[in-house]
Amino acid sequence: MKCPFCSNDETQVVETRVAEDGDFIRRRRQCLKCEKRFTTYERPDVTFPAIVKKDGRRIDYERAKLQASMNLALRKRPVSTEQIDSAVERIEEKLLNLGVREIPSARIGELVMRELKKLDKVAYVRFASVYRSFEDIDEFKTLVDEVRR
Repeated sequence: MKCPFCSNDETQVVETRVAEDGDFIRRRRQCLKCEKRFTTYERPDVTFPAIVKKDGRRIDYERAKLQASMNLALRKRPVSTEQIDSAVERIEEKLLNLGVREIPSARIGELVMRELKKLDKVAYVRFASVYRSFEDIDEFKTLVDEVRR
């Protein structure tokens, strides 16, 4: 690890702590040349599959996009931020466990719908109506009837 002050390659770890939630490790380091201290954080480096859009474009996975679409569907619904975060984490875990390099956006949409159905039926119907691009009221009615069962 290079010293951010003098760019020396030789540093020593003085203290190591695991974050409260266990998501990263915080290390205090000291440069062996200039003796200044600095902090580094270690996080696991995970690679999500690329998202293949309907038109064939490939884009990188973005947690913020997934979270935003779920927040939009759940807007003004009685679902906590913690519940939404847990749902996003479950979706991400499924994406990682698939072990594929690419995944169709439709598959992610299905994962989102499955999580929304567990969280809130109204949000599920909201998301599904936009996601599935209903052409007429009968398709919408079929979805609502499905949710009622």
